[in-house]
Amino acid sequence: MSSANLTLTRELVDPRFFSTLENLELIAQGVVEGFLNGLHRSPYVGFSVEFASHREYLHGDDLRHLNWKLYGRQDKLYVKQYDAETNLDCHLVLDVSGSMTTKTAALDKLRYASCLVAAIAHLALGQRDAVGVTLFADRVLAHVKPRAKSNQLQDILRTIVATAARPRADTAAVLHEVAELMPRRGLVVLVSDLFYETAEVFSGLDHLRFLGHDVIVFQVLDPLERRLPLDGHVRFRELETGAELVTEAGQLRVAYTEAIENWLAELNRGCLARGIDHLALSTDEPLDRALYDYLARRAQNY
Repeated sequence: MSSANLTLTRELVDPRFFSTLENLELIAQGVVEGFLNGLHRSPYVGFSVEFASHREYLHGDDLRHLNWKLYGRQDKLYVKQYDAETNLDCHLVLDVSGSMTTKTAALDKLRYASCLVAAIAHLALGQRDAVGVTLFADRVLAHVKPRAKSNQLQDILRTIVATAARPRADTAAVLHEVAELMPRRGLVVLVSDLFYETAEVFSGLDHLRFLGHDVIVFQVLDPLERRLPLDGHVRFRELETGAELVTEAGQLRVAYTEAIENWLAELNRGCLARGIDHLALSTDEPLDRALYDYLARRAQNY
């Protein structure tokens, strides 16, 4: 890959760059190119990674893929080989509630999450998987059934662009409604800030797991929400209710960041206990990292 093309690839996955773009398809292609060809190249390019066979270890093979249990039985080194499954139903579930419009970085959370969903759709369709999308807030607002047809990406992107953010969503109970739209087992990718009661989030995730779905959660947060990088008196406005609070940000930072980390840890533990990958992202981070982290984590299960 030429240095010029590599520079362009890195720009395309930089939120500061694609915040100027209106074409979600262009962003999706750029993010995927950044993932596949950029500095974070992964050997796992399929969304569903399946163990295929073993072969004897050769000098230079990645040691992470050695089967140490087999070595213990046969006293020889073998490397795991993988194939990417095809014809997977990939359900993309995007939160479009009012809190997703928070913006202190180049993009608001909804724009960032939409770019991520578009990129995953582009990547999954490229490997011939059936992909659909469901948008929700206080209720399900739009649903495109998973298909692998040639114009499916355009249908998904049109649906995302045409659906406006809802001002308020108080409960994650809508996830049960989302689950009922997905009777066939597949992969469910939930993209949300998860600003709901934790018990309700886990209840919805339990419903998806009960139906046999493999689930991954991308939790998208704004840098302000993650780290509270402010000083002095600040007026905070709650985007869904309009409630306001004036306070001294510096005095709150330690307690606030501790509470956020405890909340994220609780979500991560709960997802782990359910066999769900949970990835917390900040809108000032490149999106190719999200895709890489997803596939790297998934590969560790095999």
